[in-house]
Amino acid sequence: MLNIYCDESCHLENDGEKVMILGSISCPKRLTRSTAQDIFQIKFQHGINKYAEIKWTKVSNSNLDYFISLVDYFFKTAHLSFRALIAEKNGLRHDDYQQTHDDWYYKMYYLLLRGIIDPEVINNVYLDIKDTNGTEKVINLRKYLSHYLHDFEYRTIEKIQLIRSEESQLLQLADLLIGAIGYENRDIDTSDAKLRLVQHIKNYSGTNLRNSTRLNQRKFNLFLWEPDRW
Repeated sequence: MLNIYCDESCHLENDGEKVMILGSISCPKRLTRSTAQDIFQIKFQHGINKYAEIKWTKVSNSNLDYFISLVDYFFKTAHLSFRALIAEKNGLRHDDYQQTHDDWYYKMYYLLLRGIIDPEVINNVYLDIKDTNGTEKVINLRKYLSHYLHDFEYRTIEKIQLIRSEESQLLQLADLLIGAIGYENRDIDTSDAKLRLVQHIKNYSGTNLRNSTRLNQRKFNLFLWEPDRW
């Protein structure tokens, strides 16, 4: 059984940001508890309260070593994998496709998850709660993904569930990686600590955090979505 934890950054239609990032961390369900304990241990080693959320927005010079340790843990832990979708928001034509921005948002989640779901095992997907109106969209997302897998009995994806970030250390770790990708793609350079962490992730992943990787690159997979190509 595989658990997939998903988060997003800059998803709002009129937030002034040129890209939206969706990202996910996958972990075998049998290892989720021990993985969370490993993360708690990293927090303890750096004097961080175990209940303090891991957030990209918290990265600073004073705690950079802590966040570097979290990134190191992800890349050194064989059972964890990450996939992100980088969606360019400039040039979206929702009216042409008779869709709302919210419809498009879940279409992007479909593309993200389509490249992660393991058809050989049961999958549980957990999405960070974006708002209080996502239940119907999540039901449809499960349906469309199941149909893509030719699973009309809905066995492969056992559930797609909305959760709060404080409920999952892995969801929080996804937030950190997503934040770094967003920082790079938004061309921001206001924080030396964040720039150093971005470079650390680039070095580990062997990517520039801007372009698609090969689909079979499982550990750290990126997919760049551009409106004019779809």
